[in-house]
Amino acid sequence: MVAALGGSASLAAAAPAQAASAPVKLSDEVTYTRWASAAQYATVRALPSAGARAVARLRFRTEDGFPEVYVVMASRDDAAGVTWLQLRLPMRPNGRTGWVPAESIGPLHLVHTRLVVDRHRLSASLYRYGRRVWFSRVGVGKASTPTPPGRFWIREKFPAGGGLYGPYAFGTSDYSDTLTDWPGGGVIGIHGTDQPRLIPGRPSHGCIRVPNAAVLRLARLMPVGTPLLIL
Repeated sequence: MVAALGGSASLAAAAPAQAASAPVKLSDEVTYTRWASAAQYATVRALPSAGARAVARLRFRTEDGFPEVYVVMASRDDAAGVTWLQLRLPMRPNGRTGWVPAESIGPLHLVHTRLVVDRHRLSASLYRYGRRVWFSRVGVGKASTPTPPGRFWIREKFPAGGGLYGPYAFGTSDYSDTLTDWPGGGVIGIHGTDQPRLIPGRPSHGCIRVPNAAVLRLARLMPVGTPLLIL
């Protein structure tokens, strides 16, 4: 009996560990996107593993002091049963992603909007469930301070009080490639303007300028967490 028990224990010890699960897609960034804020100052890893290379740390606030927003792309359980979430990271260089344990992130929020800015046509369109619900001509960065293209998202929205930035503004996860020493680190914004005659055009230091009436409509339609595609 002792030998039999010992044999069973040896077999159990030799059994392979549970395999990691396949990633589960949580956002297509077209018709549905999940986002969340940080719950902990956790280390962001290159892979869904506690031993993977560190690439960043989560933060609670944006450069302007609003709750930081992370797009949640996918989930995956590792071999130990820990659930990891893949995030888009608001940092330089643009386009970085990483993984954190699910407990590091707060509740997931769901949006069905997407903003597309076309720098060549000097236009912007907001889509909800894939259908366009808003359109405007815009101003973008001039040749010396271009608006960087890529996949980004809306991190914050707030009344701007008029003047240079018009009545309303949005902060994005896009960072300027040329103005790294600007206040806030050169974050590309979307905002109104006190120079509507320059729209459409390429008058800015990288931010996306929208006529004031149009930016107020956009403020009513576009929630935080909306993915942003800049072409």
